[in-house]
Amino acid sequence: MNVSNSRATNLHSLRMNRSLVKEHRARSRPLPASAELPHQAAFVLFLALFAVVWVNLVFPSEPFGPSQFPQALFLVLTVATTLAGLTRQLPAQNVVLAAVIILLIGGAVQVLGALTGIPFGPYVYGEHLGPELFHPLPWAAPLIWVVAVLNSRGVARLIMRPWRKTRSYGFWVIGLTAGLVAIFDLGLEPFASRVEHYWLWNPTKLAIDYYGAPCVNFASWTVVSLLILAFITPALINKRPGKSPSSFHPLIVWLLLQLLFASGAASHGLWGAAAITVLASAPVAIFAVRGGTW
Repeated sequence: MNVSNSRATNLHSLRMNRSLVKEHRARSRPLPASAELPHQAAFVLFLALFAVVWVNLVFPSEPFGPSQFPQALFLVLTVATTLAGLTRQLPAQNVVLAAVIILLIGGAVQVLGALTGIPFGPYVYGEHLGPELFHPLPWAAPLIWVVAVLNSRGVARLIMRPWRKTRSYGFWVIGLTAGLVAIFDLGLEPFASRVEHYWLWNPTKLAIDYYGAPCVNFASWTVVSLLILAFITPALINKRPGKSPSSFHPLIVWLLLQLLFASGAASHGLWGAAAITVLASAPVAIFAVRGGTW
């Protein structure tokens, strides 16, 4: 009787081990080519348009001159590669849901800001940001939030990867993401207002500003990012068991955008803004690479 029970136990253990091996192989199996193709195509197009926009920014006479078409297409491709990169780790419906929430909250806050000056400070949109979805919201404004929040979150996850098993990991990722969005805006503001004239800041009673942007603007970007993350984080949690591989895609996108902002500032003589953008981005890159290779 004991021999029979022992054999049954051993057989059960063998089946369980085989099941675990199959599950591990299923988790570690690379994505099929059909899943990788949209990501690769979007990323290649993003890199190509980045080169075009960068050349047009540094050498404005070639090849598009003052045309805003490359910048508009570049923004669309940046959103596309950001979302395609996320779908390699999460279900597509979760990624789309997160993007829609960001568009709604980011768009609503931008409308409030343009009408009342709250919470960012008084500003008006220029014509270079594109046609309005409705007054006073240009179509491109909410897309900037999608790019800033999702890529900053990806960079934050890389930085925090060595501590992913701690209880406070999720809160650290949220807080660090909001801080990275503020750093992203630190590079964006001089580029958007002084280089491309996407929006113009109106004077305030405060004596201190950053190339026209009041200091409250950066605090507001942080707070709005925290609000957005409170709604989208449940959709962006990876439910799959096991350790997921590092993805440096958000870091590459985030750093290339910072390079674009710094290059634009330098090409227009805003050397202080260019230096601050580079100095703020350098430690982010170092810690992200360190965390991602942990």
